[in-house]
Amino acid sequence: MKMTLPAEEPKHQRHIIPRQKQAKIHQSMNKNMGRFFIYLILILFSLAFILPFLWLISGSLKSSSELFANPPIWIPEVLNWSNFKEAFSAFPFWLYLKNTLIIVVFSCIGAVLSNSLIAYGFSKIDWKYRDAVFIVVLATLMMPFQVIMIPLFLQFKEIGWIGTYYPLIVPHFFGNAFFIFLLRQFFKGIPKELSEAAKMDGANEFTVFWKVILPLSKPILATVVIFQFIEAYRDFLGPLIFLSDNKLYTLSLGVQQIMSQNDPRWGLLMAVGVAMTLPIIIIFFFLQRYFIEGITFTGTKG
Repeated sequence: MKMTLPAEEPKHQRHIIPRQKQAKIHQSMNKNMGRFFIYLILILFSLAFILPFLWLISGSLKSSSELFANPPIWIPEVLNWSNFKEAFSAFPFWLYLKNTLIIVVFSCIGAVLSNSLIAYGFSKIDWKYRDAVFIVVLATLMMPFQVIMIPLFLQFKEIGWIGTYYPLIVPHFFGNAFFIFLLRQFFKGIPKELSEAAKMDGANEFTVFWKVILPLSKPILATVVIFQFIEAYRDFLGPLIFLSDNKLYTLSLGVQQIMSQNDPRWGLLMAVGVAMTLPIIIIFFFLQRYFIEGITFTGTKG
């Protein structure tokens, strides 16, 4: 029986396969190196943003001598938890936290309801001078709060709202230009066919808005909630102007009371800062997926 040997490959084909493999290897190495440098840059930028917060946590656990040591001490020898204990007793922390959350929760509700309804009118309903009015709304972004601060105070004083939470809550039920812009851009990315199909089934505009558009807009609504939560939570100027009773003060005013003392305790202030930052971290942790989707899918359609 004769044995047949496999046919020998031509010489030019012997070099093609290794070259293809080498090209693939080089491509994968280039991709990996590109990813490495991208991740390295992102890590460096992340450290630049996270270092102040780490220093805040470190300072809240230090004694006064360690806090002002040179060179700086990042990890204290003994964790000084008494700063947190004194922070909660230096001023009515829990009362001010409750007051702050009341303002934050109702202002978030107002921001979501009002801005989404206004944005629906700018994105899904055709009416005369719609685009011109939208440009006027966007122009209000250039007007800082300090410009309208005195007229607002006089107006709220005239109707007897000074010393209450109404000036800090009610205006959020009348729209915000930035949130209107975000929601409008997101709504314009939702196919018109969905609204038209609902109208063919007998739905009116409000039903389309409430049962079709809003359920599809959870990411951008979560984005509005996060932005409004942070804005209302850290607001200092508004409560300072409109609140006069200590029992209605917010956390930002409470911290100012500690800072106004002749000899401020910086470890105590840093402990208060950590405690005030935790609610923002918690809400962002639960809504971060929707927040990223809302920012990603917000288009730039005019």
